[in-house]
Amino acid sequence: MLPEQIILKPLITEKAVGQKVDSRYVFKVHLDATKVGIKQAIEQLFKVKVLAVNTCKVRAKRKVVGKSVGRTSQWKKAYVSLTRGQTIEELEA
Repeated sequence: MLPEQIILKPLITEKAVGQKVDSRYVFKVHLDATKVGIKQAIEQLFKVKVLAVNTCKVRAKRKVVGKSVGRTSQWKKAYVSLTRGQTIEELEA
């Protein structure tokens, strides 16, 4: 997979913004992406050195709207730790 296909978008939540101080960023990634692939994609896209990658799958949830019952999609997120002192300038705003 190409790096653009692996990294779908950065997650901007209160928890994720608080972790930027420790050079840790959170991304929504492709469901089939591996830790090694995520590390290589981040290093290629943002020109930084990745220290560690932790991933977790977010399970689908049941949603009810009126009489209709559906499900949200399952997705995967990656917590990416950079080496000390490095930041991703595109996400610092």
